[in-house]
Amino acid sequence: AGMPSLQQEFQVGMRNVYEVAVQRGYHATHFKEMLDRYGGVPAARRLLAGANAHSDLVMLYKLGLLAYSAEALVIQPRFAPLFSEAELQEARRRLDELGYFKGRR
Repeated sequence: AGMPSLQQEFQVGMRNVYEVAVQRGYHATHFKEMLDRYGGVPAARRLLAGANAHSDLVMLYKLGLLAYSAEALVIQPRFAPLFSEAELQEARRRLDELGYFKGRR
């Protein structure tokens, strides 16, 4: 099948987001359901469009796992082409609110 597509790579990344949280005792059930139902990129788009996804992000923040959030995945330069500018801005805004970029700039 050759190289995995960018979409497939993103899907793997999203699954990793879930697995890492589970290892820390946080089961993001809703996140997992969306991932299984829609696939990585569509699930991320829905997360960015919805307001309720914020609770997952805050939980990851409390666990010190912001770097493993869907939002952090979305803004990785190699995955950015999969999303609209508005979606990228929303992901950055959410991460910024939680201080993700402090000391990273």
